[in-house]
Amino acid sequence: MRDLKLTQNLDNYIGAYGEDFDFSFDNEIILNWYPERIKSLTSSKSRVLELGIGHGYTCNHFSEYYREYSVIDGSSAVIEQFRSQFPKNKANIIEGYFENFDSQPLFDVIIMGFVLEHVDSPLEILSMYRKFLAPGGCCFVAVPNAESLHRRFGHAAGLLKDMAILSSGDIALGHQRLYTVESLTAELESCNYTVSHVEGIFLKPLMTTQLKSLDLSEDILQGMCQVGVDYPELSAGFLFQASADE
Repeated sequence: MRDLKLTQNLDNYIGAYGEDFDFSFDNEIILNWYPERIKSLTSSKSRVLELGIGHGYTCNHFSEYYREYSVIDGSSAVIEQFRSQFPKNKANIIEGYFENFDSQPLFDVIIMGFVLEHVDSPLEILSMYRKFLAPGGCCFVAVPNAESLHRRFGHAAGLLKDMAILSSGDIALGHQRLYTVESLTAELESCNYTVSHVEGIFLKPLMTTQLKSLDLSEDILQGMCQVGVDYPELSAGFLFQASADE
């Protein structure tokens, strides 16, 4: 019964993973930006495992770059949508739940891009996948930031009573929580990871509807991403690189 319930829950959010989703503007920027950052920090010869297909952007980027790339996802609807969207993609797709995964070969890189905010037990996932890292390997974790600049502005203006509260977009995507730099650091360290690098993803100064109304050029939007690298505490999300070396 647990597997059936999880399948239904995952498939219920499929509508938030299409182009008509209200926050697809943010998703397109963020999900095309941070994969390039991960690629710049790793070798194309790496053996890579990603958790979750999501919108499919990251899988498409990574599968074209890495020599060996696999992705695990528990939603048949998400997998079907990905294959329809990227019919020529050569990713090794594993259908199954994160908690049930097992692998004999170890991975040089494990990517948890905007995954931990969805799962029931982030610590369980972090601890479990630590053992799948090869010696010298690293784990990349990206999560949404509860204290981003636009949320800080909203809080100061009295529009957001609590910066950690989930937005309508978060709820539509099935988010269970948001993170701060401090809270993600604490979770990783409690699971015996060593954090080696932290950077911001998309320094977003205004709400999505406000940004869209400005019709900003691609150069400006990319500039917001580039500047955000140095300001994880203020960006819409942040990216951690961590190792499991003793």
